[in-house]
Amino acid sequence: MDTASPETFVLDKTFADLGLTSAVLEGLTARGFRHPTRIQAALIPAALAGKDVLGQAKTGTGKTAAFGLPLLQMLDPEARFSALVLVPTRELAIQVAKELQELGGFAKVQTVAVYGGQPIDKQVTLLKKNPPIIVGTPGRVMDLAERNILPFAEFRFAILDEVDRMLDIGFRDDIRKILGKLRKTPQTIFVSATISPEIEKLARSYMKDPEKIVTFEKSLTVSQVKQSYFTVERWDKRRLLLHLLKKEQPHLAVVFCRTKRAVDEVTEFLNRNKIDAHAMHGDMYQKKRDKVMEKLREGDLSVLVASDLAARGLDVDDITHVVNYDMPEDPEVYIHRIGRTARAGRKGVAWSFVVPDQGDLLTNIEMLANVEIPRTDYSAARTRRPRATAAQAPRFPRCRPSTRTCSPTASCPRRCLAAASVAACARADADARRETPRMNGGNR
Repeated sequence: MDTASPETFVLDKTFADLGLTSAVLEGLTARGFRHPTRIQAALIPAALAGKDVLGQAKTGTGKTAAFGLPLLQMLDPEARFSALVLVPTRELAIQVAKELQELGGFAKVQTVAVYGGQPIDKQVTLLKKNPPIIVGTPGRVMDLAERNILPFAEFRFAILDEVDRMLDIGFRDDIRKILGKLRKTPQTIFVSATISPEIEKLARSYMKDPEKIVTFEKSLTVSQVKQSYFTVERWDKRRLLLHLLKKEQPHLAVVFCRTKRAVDEVTEFLNRNKIDAHAMHGDMYQKKRDKVMEKLREGDLSVLVASDLAARGLDVDDITHVVNYDMPEDPEVYIHRIGRTARAGRKGVAWSFVVPDQGDLLTNIEMLANVEIPRTDYSAARTRRPRATAAQAPRFPRCRPSTRTCSPTASCPRRCLAAASVAACARADADARRETPRMNGGNR
């Protein structure tokens, strides 16, 4: 793209310079892509050369296209079951399959997604058409293989996307079984936001002289999203959310909560206050989730409240705002979340609700994203709940019994926002402990 940033893109190269054919380039041109990201510029030539690759890059840097473009070029569109792409969640399976289908539109390569939560008979019907590319979750792929629907011996390419997430979820044994049953010499590509010693050991067990590619670049989404955070007490987050939604009136907002219970409670609260909000989490039946997604894509809803796992792979171009109602423990999850907005070259907005003891979380996110997230203060949204004024002051580990106050400084990584006595810090901490069990209950 002409507005590409040198922090993310390799501006002295185009996709044509990487060895891609005209049929594949047509799909890129139609989507407005011109320059490759750093991971794409490094991985695509290696994959086209037939090498096994272990690639690491930040979330939101175009890893799907990095392995998808050479895959679309190398496989025979008439061949059955040529490539197997493993992903951690059903939502991501749908997203990756859709992206590969769009990228391969001019190359006329068919892609089918297989995942749990959908009747297996529907997927079997699609697989009987012998598509070249299968994108699936490890559990459903194993199930189909045991039914002799997926012929592991025929796959020439094996790609594992977001390997770190698959291991976190617990697909370690399934991945080993699947890779062990593939033909002896498939071209294998691992892509991941992080490469732990375990991932590297796993990769090298099933690869032949792999090329390791590690890139350091700015996420595609970060530069397009206007990020800010609000300091708020746990018990006052719902009122702040309601205020922002009514005041700003976003076209389409996704509100992220950590637990399924929180998703339901926030959705119910918003509906009671005349905000048309819809919930989406892992305990919902797939049919109901599909209905919510259909409403979302058709523009029939304005607020979606979701858990991280349910929203993984959420691919809707019109999302204007992302709200981190609950801050994620993992900074990579934050990048995934804000990546739901600023799609297709658009701008986006991300609001984060930070409680007083989450300064370190915010700092870790800033370090990963390589940005300083500014604080926004809505005076109209400040709490009016009866409470001692001192209790509103945040407690931070920097406070010491020998000191009378915690002096706020710009360099303080814990966002010390106001001077407070040690006694006030202790009271605020006690309040937080009493509040935490009530607010953070529920299943993840």
